[in-house]
Amino acid sequence: MTYPIVPTDPGVTRQVLADSPELMVVAFRFEQGAEGTLHNHPHVQATFVQSGRFAFHLDGKEHTLGPGDSLMIPSAARHGCRCLEAGTLIDSFAPRRDDFL
Repeated sequence: MTYPIVPTDPGVTRQVLADSPELMVVAFRFEQGAEGTLHNHPHVQATFVQSGRFAFHLDGKEHTLGPGDSLMIPSAARHGCRCLEAGTLIDSFAPRRDDFL
């Protein structure tokens, strides 16, 4: 199944790549300077930087990540990011983010 590409925050799009009730994989594409708004959710999230550079904020700490880097985001942790160089994040959520469907 092919899922649509949908806009999220300004300069950011989201596309579900695969999902089941237990797990979801999503591609987020960012323009340089775009931000993923600070938020939290009950899902455990793993983020993999496919391309670009990002400054991640996770529970008050900043992490700068580039291609091949990854970050684990615990359930309920406040997080967000700023795109330093245009790129793509591949995120996994457990369980699935039903609000993305």
